[in-house]
Amino acid sequence: MTALAPSVPVHDDADPRAPRRRAPRRAAWLPTVVLLIGAIYCLLPVAWVLAASTKGGSSLFTSFTFAPGGDLPANLGDLSAYSGGIYWKWMLNTLLYAGVGGLLSALVSGLSGYTLAKYRFAGRSVIFNVLLAGVLVPGVTLAIPQYLLLAEVGLTDTYWAVLLPNILSPYGIYLARIYAAAAVPDTVLEAARTDGASEGRIFGRVALPMMLPGLVTVFLFQFVAIWNNFLLPFVMLSDDDKFPVTVGLFTLLNQGQTVPALYSVVIVGVLISILPLIALFLTLQRYWRLDLVSGSVKG
Repeated sequence: MTALAPSVPVHDDADPRAPRRRAPRRAAWLPTVVLLIGAIYCLLPVAWVLAASTKGGSSLFTSFTFAPGGDLPANLGDLSAYSGGIYWKWMLNTLLYAGVGGLLSALVSGLSGYTLAKYRFAGRSVIFNVLLAGVLVPGVTLAIPQYLLLAEVGLTDTYWAVLLPNILSPYGIYLARIYAAAAVPDTVLEAARTDGASEGRIFGRVALPMMLPGLVTVFLFQFVAIWNNFLLPFVMLSDDDKFPVTVGLFTLLNQGQTVPALYSVVIVGVLISILPLIALFLTLQRYWRLDLVSGSVKG
């Protein structure tokens, strides 16, 4: 006779009568609330600038903080008329510093990051560690040494005094190295070398297009950093015609202590100085979208 094994009850998961384990409830709303608080914290000063730019000198400090006024056209006229329209000169100077400095910094960062990521040479790790140390050094501490160095060659109070220190960005080189290591396959480079392409041609025709989304990020970071930079041009420049908008508005703000009507002019100038940064973000974000789509397709 064959012994029969005791039957083991089998629970059918599909049986609606079977007991089910309740999934732990997660506070899915918590990250949204945190992000919302962060957004309010960041956008509240912008909302104040928008409201204050519409007020004249008499109502700026007497009316409700976020209540709009009707003096925006008059404030714009006063800003354009101040000192022969020097504010627009400051804006052009800032565009020159940030645009040219950002492009040169992105190019130097891309070439340096590509070299550190794709070439093996003596001292590579030492150079990279020095760059990482440079990321940790605040730019404020470098302003005076840079001024002394440029004063030795007679470049202070020139456009070069603001452009040259901003070309080399340790953080930009770091980002470019990380992106080049991930976005540029070694097999593609070896295939280009097999076809007889020079190293310069490989970088310009093969690696650079692959690194474009990363370099756009480097350009954007450096553009914003130069646009908002105050201490370096404040130390380097003494000619009003070469001031960027940050230093120019600072001089106006100091004069507002004796001429309170200039406070409204300063606020309108701040509002206008924000607009190019917003336009730049909206224009360049498509490169990040394309990069995400291409990454999902490759995956």
